[in-house]
Amino acid sequence: MTSRTLIKNISIVNEGQIIVADLHIDNGVIQAIGQLNDDYNAKVIDGTGKYLFPGIIDGQVHFREPGLTHKGDLYMESKAALSGGVTSFIDMPNTFPNVLTIDTLNEKYRIASQQSLANFGFFLGVNGDNIDEVIKLDTSKLLGISDDGLYFTKKGNLLADNPETSFVVFRQRLSATRSLNKMESSHKNRKR
Repeated sequence: MTSRTLIKNISIVNEGQIIVADLHIDNGVIQAIGQLNDDYNAKVIDGTGKYLFPGIIDGQVHFREPGLTHKGDLYMESKAALSGGVTSFIDMPNTFPNVLTIDTLNEKYRIASQQSLANFGFFLGVNGDNIDEVIKLDTSKLLGISDDGLYFTKKGNLLADNPETSFVVFRQRLSATRSLNKMESSHKNRKR
């Protein structure tokens, strides 16, 4: 059985365009896109009238690991995501325990590195219980922070319930972003 596939005349959707082309895949990796010859010793598929999309990124999932694996685990949930064309996901912090510490966040990354079939990322949860610690963190190293899904913890514990606290967190993040932009700008100027 060949591990090579040549899809002819497929409509490829990418970067706001649709082009009709051929696609050569070898061992699951795209090798060439264009008007290709049939000399790849490959299984040929007629893609006429069909569309090929890039992998979808789902930026807000509520997977259940750790703690609620009777509902689903990272292996099964990532497998389901892939079956629908989702190749990357970002999981919210409302597992059990909630992802409110760097240790819990790192544990979640460790579990995903062993179980997930898709690309993954995780938010650190923030609420009234850990806001002081999060404000002290260098959040530029995190994918993001969120209180999404943490509304079950207790009333008045969300950032949305405390606008002044939200302002402190976002001001800190904006300051970190501006510092990063200044560094990038300085680096670009030195290259000239």
